[in-house]
Amino acid sequence: MKRINLIFALGLLISCEQASTGYSVVHGWPKLPKGFILGQVSGVEVDSHDHVFTFHRGKNAAYLGSDSEFQNIQEPTILMLDNNSGALLDSWGKDAFLTPHGLTVDSENNVWVTDVQYHQVYKFSHDGELIMTLGEKSVPGWDKTHFNQPTDVVVAPDGTIYISDGYGNNRVAVFSPDGTFKFEWGSGGEDNGQFNLPHGIAMDANGRIYVADRSNSRLQVFKSDGTFIDVWQSTEIGRPWGMAVGRDGVLYVVDGGDPTPSGVQRSRIVKMDLSGNVLDSFGSFGQYDGQMDWPHDVGVDSKGSVYVGDVHFGMRIQKFAK
Repeated sequence: MKRINLIFALGLLISCEQASTGYSVVHGWPKLPKGFILGQVSGVEVDSHDHVFTFHRGKNAAYLGSDSEFQNIQEPTILMLDNNSGALLDSWGKDAFLTPHGLTVDSENNVWVTDVQYHQVYKFSHDGELIMTLGEKSVPGWDKTHFNQPTDVVVAPDGTIYISDGYGNNRVAVFSPDGTFKFEWGSGGEDNGQFNLPHGIAMDANGRIYVADRSNSRLQVFKSDGTFIDVWQSTEIGRPWGMAVGRDGVLYVVDGGDPTPSGVQRSRIVKMDLSGNVLDSFGSFGQYDGQMDWPHDVGVDSKGSVYVGDVHFGMRIQKFAK
């Protein structure tokens, strides 16, 4: 009985903490088909219809450096979910990816994803037709046609493609709408404009580019031509893993935390204005409803609901409603 009461008390504490921030987890979301089990959810984005797209790693995803030991994921890896009911509306990507990573949806509702083991970036139509592939499969490199474990994508309204590239190259690579290389910026390091694992990328309505410089524990802000504007780094921001600019003009940042000898981690969502001020945060580390275990990416719908995907042991997507 004491154990049951303790679990209830912990759950109540978590719920109260979420309520104090103005967000609460939506229990039972999503509602996936019977027997369908998510793998690690590495990418999350919301389209203009409020469909929630997720990119997950299935049961047997390859991890970095292990591509020779694994085969393509045999479940559909790209899911389209109803933002209200959580029902699965569509899915594709079976036998196409080795290690899913980033996902974004452009202004025309095309879906872009990256595979860090195949070193490629893919553009799909809203219903799953492959339109474009950038990079050479399984061949890493640093030039106009190769990536080294690209992590994420953002697409400007005019179709210009910005790719955070990534685990190996520490750059942002820019392409024209037809996939022609235009220019790049960045290198490995800690100075302004340098990166140590650019892990997520986003764009605001004014065309400014935000890069989650994960292993440097900071966010960097650039003009669309790569000119450095600012760097944001603080204990409040933590270690940014991914980002999304909501339709409310707020930047939602995943603080995935840092492993420590004690095993304690930060796992939360930080809300920031576009001047770098922290407005709020919510969430905590754990595996109860409303907690997160290595949150990897975030999406926001038109009502301000926030969707968070977990990798590592989390392997789920959660919805937090205002």
